[in-house]
Amino acid sequence: MNKVYINNIQKFMPNEPVSNNEMEEYLGFIGGKKSKAKSIVLRSNGIKRRFYVLEKNTLKPLFTNAQITANAVKKLENDNFKLEKLEALSCGTTSADQLMPGHTLMVQGELGINKIETISASGICLSGINALKYIYYGIKAGELNNGVSTGSETSSMVLNSRNFKEESDYRELENNPGIEFEKDFLRWMLSDGAGAMLLENKPNKDKLSLEIKWIDILSYAGEMPICMYSGCEVDENNNTTSWRAFEQQEVMNKSLLSIRQNVKLLNENIIEYTVTKPIKEILEKRDIKEEEITYFVPHYSSTFFRQKVYEGMKEGGLEIPFEKWFTNLTEFGNTGSASIYIMLEELFNTNRLKKGDKLLCYIPESGRFSTAFMFLEVV
Repeated sequence: MNKVYINNIQKFMPNEPVSNNEMEEYLGFIGGKKSKAKSIVLRSNGIKRRFYVLEKNTLKPLFTNAQITANAVKKLENDNFKLEKLEALSCGTTSADQLMPGHTLMVQGELGINKIETISASGICLSGINALKYIYYGIKAGELNNGVSTGSETSSMVLNSRNFKEESDYRELENNPGIEFEKDFLRWMLSDGAGAMLLENKPNKDKLSLEIKWIDILSYAGEMPICMYSGCEVDENNNTTSWRAFEQQEVMNKSLLSIRQNVKLLNENIIEYTVTKPIKEILEKRDIKEEEITYFVPHYSSTFFRQKVYEGMKEGGLEIPFEKWFTNLTEFGNTGSASIYIMLEELFNTNRLKKGDKLLCYIPESGRFSTAFMFLEVV
């Protein structure tokens, strides 16, 4: 099997950073009134700024998902790599611009390149790491010499006030605090952005590379119900009905295309099913010791979960002190499938790493409780 190296990582953040005070000027006001959930959620998640593709005060998108992804990919070009040499493109996102064709094909169209292998990874936060693992497998098996993977989100296109029926939604939010956090909660959690990685079968000659030692992805959807969802209705017995089964007006009245989160289910299960259980299983398979880890790079949606992730890792058998943790959540927000790319981009391009450093990355997904761990070594 070939070794696989990440030789370049780039990001593209749309527009200027958006402060907490400005968020509704970009996302809009539901029912013309300020959100009651906003201050509570922001106080808990600790995010100070984020980025949106939307223009301020207009709800007009200035970029598509395909465009911000292509912009990140273009930044991978340098003296050692040109896009004309690209063999495969693998793009992951939660928020593609269209239902079909696949997101990767739209990115390829923006790039104007041909005769490459493509695959689109759907899902939520794991779609970015699933896209990466496809390229990893291709190079490892000798089928590819190089490939680019991406993670990207334009969540603001779903979270803006246009997608909430003002009369019914705002009354519902006012009268039912539980619904408030189901519908309004994620408006203050998610951000836009894109990241791209160049993977090759040989390391850089003139600078450091990240060798991918392994990627383990585990899903517990066989025993866990839906927790985060869009495009369907979930009843009290966890039965789902697709948005396609409803009349068009019902889709709007029920805000079925908005993103929802079962916050109670999330809080009760996210650590057990994305940290404790999987790390126990991975430790049986992989020889990992805390003392060899230089950086722990966790993607968590909110600083609320920081201590909980620590405790979950400890319970699972791998206690990593906070001084080894690296995240830029508070400055770039929760960009979903792009988050691991945006964190690793900062580590990779700011001279923090040195040869021999080892990185353990953690990417959870609450959709139906799945998780990924990735181990990298600086070479």
